[in-house]
Amino acid sequence: MAKFLMLGKYSVDGIKGIKAERTKKVVKIIRKSGGKVNAMYALLGGYDVALVIDFPGNANVLKASIAITKLTGIGFTTCPAMPVEEFDKISR
Repeated sequence: MAKFLMLGKYSVDGIKGIKAERTKKVVKIIRKSGGKVNAMYALLGGYDVALVIDFPGNANVLKASIAITKLTGIGFTTCPAMPVEEFDKISR
């Protein structure tokens, strides 16, 4: 599975709906879309939330991102990620 970093920014409506139950629904959407949550973080700065997730491919992560945005009002920037060791091998 490929690793992705999802960086999210709350909308006004999205911030009003913050609660643990909604977070559980987000995890369920990711699993239903074929993904696995490795970590979730609240952030300060340009983004409000970060998710480190595994997905089989781009279509799966896109499906999850759309569903999560519809549920939460959080807009995401999603980046494919790779371990530095793998990057080092490729960049030789």
